[in-house]
Amino acid sequence: MFAICFVEPRIAGNTGNAIRLAAATGAHLHVVNPLFDFEDSKLRRAGLDYHDLAVVTVHESFDQALDAFGEARLFAFTTGATRAYTDVAYEPGDVLMFGSEPTGLPEEVTGHQRVTDRLRLPMLPARRSMNLANCASIAVYEAWRQHGFAGAV
Repeated sequence: MFAICFVEPRIAGNTGNAIRLAAATGAHLHVVNPLFDFEDSKLRRAGLDYHDLAVVTVHESFDQALDAFGEARLFAFTTGATRAYTDVAYEPGDVLMFGSEPTGLPEEVTGHQRVTDRLRLPMLPARRSMNLANCASIAVYEAWRQHGFAGAV
């Protein structure tokens, strides 16, 4: 399956929703240096009873996450990209990376030599961004769709 990586998320509810996404799709959720208490009640509420069904790894740094990803392809989702997320032929093991809610992925991540490509979700003009958990859902389901929703019922 695919991996989702939230780099320094700031809103516990979004990470909770990503836990549900990981549980529903079999994706592995990686969270880099969360800036909120990982035991936050909002995180638990958004994740409902899916915490035991999801694979979640917390990394203290982006470098630590990179070590865990091995040779996997890394896709940085950012509003600054020109290539659409639908233009990629996803492979199992690919890592779909998203940044914090107010600022997105920092340049040291989007410009990192390990990043395979920078991707964007299309939006209407004059819109700053979309919800973090929604973006991750759109991307994960596109990658999974390309593989015939393997393992789904």
